[in-house]
This record gives sequence, structure tokens and C-alpha cells, in this order.
Amino acid sequence: MTDFIFSRKPINITHGSDVYLYDENKTEYLDLGASYACVPAGHNHPDIVSAVESQLKKLSYIQASYPLTIRDEFHEKLIKSAPGNIQNVWLCNSGTEANEAAIKFARHATGRQQIISTKNAFHGRTMGSLSATWKSEYKKGFGTLLENFNFSDFGDVESLEAQISEETAAVIVEPIQGEGGVNIPPKNYLKRIRELTKEFGAAMIVDEIQTGVGRTGSFWACDENNIVPDILTSAKGLANGLPVGATLCADWIASNSGNHGGTFSGGPIICAAGSATIDVIVNQNLPKNASSIGSYILQELEETIGNQTRDIRGSGLLIGIEVKRGSGQILQQLAKNHDILALPAGRTVLRILPPLTLKKHHADRFIQAMNNLPEGLL
Repeated sequence: MTDFIFSRKPINITHGSDVYLYDENKTEYLDLGASYACVPAGHNHPDIVSAVESQLKKLSYIQASYPLTIRDEFHEKLIKSAPGNIQNVWLCNSGTEANEAAIKFARHATGRQQIISTKNAFHGRTMGSLSATWKSEYKKGFGTLLENFNFSDFGDVESLEAQISEETAAVIVEPIQGEGGVNIPPKNYLKRIRELTKEFGAAMIVDEIQTGVGRTGSFWACDENNIVPDILTSAKGLANGLPVGATLCADWIASNSGNHGGTFSGGPIICAAGSATIDVIVNQNLPKNASSIGSYILQELEETIGNQTRDIRGSGLLIGIEVKRGSGQILQQLAKNHDILALPAGRTVLRILPPLTLKKHHADRFIQAMNNLPEGLL
């Protein structure tokens, strides 16, 4: 019996290794979705598996009020990776929880209520983060969400300028909108948000749940944009598939963040996985690989099928191919005829989010498959 929340996929996955997934028939699939960017180091990376197994033999769980060395190590690595001088970390279990915390912290620290998000944003499915999410289909039937949430046009500074004021607690933004269509803003957009939030005394929340942990070519997309937010949220790939989220905060937020907590915040197994994941990302220089392989894919696709699509865009190994028809049939063709698994980003965008360990020959296999799709499908 399938989980009532999720529809059953036609492929029954049994195990994985690096960039490959295998089904019950032993078919090998090239995984270009990484379960929505959750396994940046590849499936079953031996260093991460070893760290989890070792911790499991010592201590599976202890509540966060007790000191824990492995948690301290994970905190230190997160802080070391963070942009600027962000020194504070709150751990949770998912991206939506990280954003819930960010919204609460910003409101408490500023004493204000208004949160400005962006059109086509996706920040999660619980009631607070859902209030900051744009698409109505995610909200239908759940009743009244949180009040004082407004939406500006993504990439349009003037739209934000018309809404931000001394009543604004925070502006929450994705450096690149993933679920919304792999939408990339103009070059100085994030810098201008940083300037405006400082001018009005509001917090800048950067949602790096999909863009972070090396995905776009730097450890954080904030690094590429030369900004230091007040709050940065992360999840998905942060523990290479184990459930963890993190809300990183500047001192002025953390010192007045209010009463917040979570039973499973910073459990030992999760922290062991997160600490090992950061080591793998950094030591294997996976952000650099994401940048080089991503640029190669973009260039090759543009040269070979660019004139057949509406747009091909991306940063690092977060790539969107906007097609003239729907993406559903393309996804089916890739899976059925080429043993390649990818993702949609809305109805017309094919989203490529592979493990950051992807090599050139893997990229070539995908590029060839895209060039061999039935005529007119793009």
C-alpha cells in the first residue's frame, strides 16, 4: 500500500551508487534529479555511510539541551562555510522548518509582521513557509494562512521598492527559483535587496535550500552574489539525503530570536552525516565540478537543441530547459528509452539537479539523449 500523500512512481528503486539508481529489475538509471538536490555527494558515498554507521554504534539520539561533540563539529563547519560573519546555527529536520524558524526569528527580532516574498517562490509546505510560497495549488483547501505576507515580482527591484517599508520584518528570496522554473534574476538583484533591507531595518532571508551546498558553483549562491544575509536557510543536500535543515543567523537576529525549539534538533546521526557531507563537498571540490560540468552542459545544449527550445538557463548543476510543449513526455522518454531520471519545474521546464559528482561522460549521455528525442517533442 502506497503512502496516501505520494503517488506511486512506475519505477521501483532498490538501491543507488554515486550518480546511479537501480530498480528491482537491476536496470541502471542515470540520476539527474538527486531527489530534488538531496544527494550532492552521490548515493551512498562511503565516507558519509561510514560516519553514520560509526555514530549509530555510539549514540543514536540525545536531545539538543545536552552538549554533543558531533553537533559542535557540524555547527563549526556550517559557520566556517557561511558567508560573512554569521556565527549562529539552529538545526531542524527539513527546509520548510528552517524557513518557519527564519520567519519567526525575523518577526521577533524586528518586532514587525510584514514578510515580503516573491512571485513563483517556493519556500515549503507548512503553514508559515506556505504563506511565503506563491503557487495557489499548494495552498488550496488549507484555509487561512498567516497574515501580512506580500509578493513582489522576482528579479524586479522596483516591485520590491514599492512594498518595503518600516513595517517590513523580512524579505525572503531564493537566489535562483528552483520549483518556480529555474528562474535566474538580474545580476545585482540580490545586492539591491540587501541594500533595501538594511535601509529599512528589515532582515534579509536567503533561502538556499536548493541552491546551497555547492549546487551553483560555490558553497552558497550568496558567495557568488557577494552578499551576507541576516538569515540563510539550508536543507536538502546538507546531510546527503538524511533529514536536516539549518537556519543560520546574524548575531542581531540570534540574540533576539524568541522561544523556539524542536525535539529532533541536532541529533547525533544527522550531525555525523552533515559533518561528513560538508567534508566531502569541500575536500573533493564539488562546487568547482558543478561549475565546470554545468557550464559544459549549458553550452552543448545551447549549440545542439537551443533553437528548438524556449530557453536553456542555469548556474552550476541547477539547470532548466524550458520547452515549447510540456515537460512530462520528455521525462517519460528519458526514463523509458534512455534510463535517465530528471525532474520538472512547472509544466514546461525540465530541471536538471544531479549529484555534484557528475562527470563529463555522464553529461554527454544526457546531451545525446536530448538530441535523440522524437521530433517535435521539445
